[in-house]
Amino acid sequence: MAQGTAIKPNGDSPRMSAASGRPASGSQTLLRGIEVLESVGEGPASLGELAARLGFTRSTTHRLANALVDRRYLTFVPGRGYQLGPKLLQLAFQAQQQTDLAQIARPRLEKLAEQTEDTIHLGVLDMDCALYLDEVPGRRRIAISSRVGDRQPLTSTGLGKALLFDEDAKRWKQLFERDQRNSKIRANFKTWLSEMKDYVQSGRSYELEENGDHVRGVAAPIRDASGAISAAISISSAAQYMTDARMAELSKDVMETAAAISSELGWTTDAEALGLPVSAATDSGY
Repeated sequence: MAQGTAIKPNGDSPRMSAASGRPASGSQTLLRGIEVLESVGEGPASLGELAARLGFTRSTTHRLANALVDRRYLTFVPGRGYQLGPKLLQLAFQAQQQTDLAQIARPRLEKLAEQTEDTIHLGVLDMDCALYLDEVPGRRRIAISSRVGDRQPLTSTGLGKALLFDEDAKRWKQLFERDQRNSKIRANFKTWLSEMKDYVQSGRSYELEENGDHVRGVAAPIRDASGAISAAISISSAAQYMTDARMAELSKDVMETAAAISSELGWTTDAEALGLPVSAATDSGY
């Protein structure tokens, strides 16, 4: 679910040096690294060839290229030189998956937003956060402040909780404690754990103003063809529009929408027939 307070942009533009009007050194290094990648994308190149293409000194080119090799964005093959590395293939695959998911889900997100007039989000797990891939704004008088690309806490947002349904309680506790260190709202893990187990059993999760932003909502996980949770959707609004009764009513709509998207991704709801667990977390030992 989205946080109700505005999140300031991180600053997509390079920082400029007041004296020169040029990108500051950190941004300049990043841009040069991107130029190296783009140049190697045109074809493998030796150090000398790469420096000539870019107009950089050999030492600068060597430093940038080796840093990219260390992170697996480039590889170095004797006799051929630098060429694109496996990390780029991984990122390209992930980008393709996310694009396909957003395209498949979009019509259903729009339909849900039209039915409810509330804000709808589609998100995926990104490291230890929930990353918003898509958003359909609501039509309420009070808008939810969020945007595509926002990264939100997992344990205090409905969407984040839904992404964690298949994790075990040990993982839940790690994430809960980490999020608590960055939260202004204190929560009790035993209470949170009990709620999470109920969410898993019911197939949907709630957000109950846990970020101090007066936002409430309902979320449900999306599964891919393998049965793994690949994303989640949420419906959220200002607390005044999300009474307990309305959230209970919306749960069915959110779960049906998530199930429909999962079906288009190849998932069957007959999990028992496939021998797949409903959730690993329900039998966690906590």
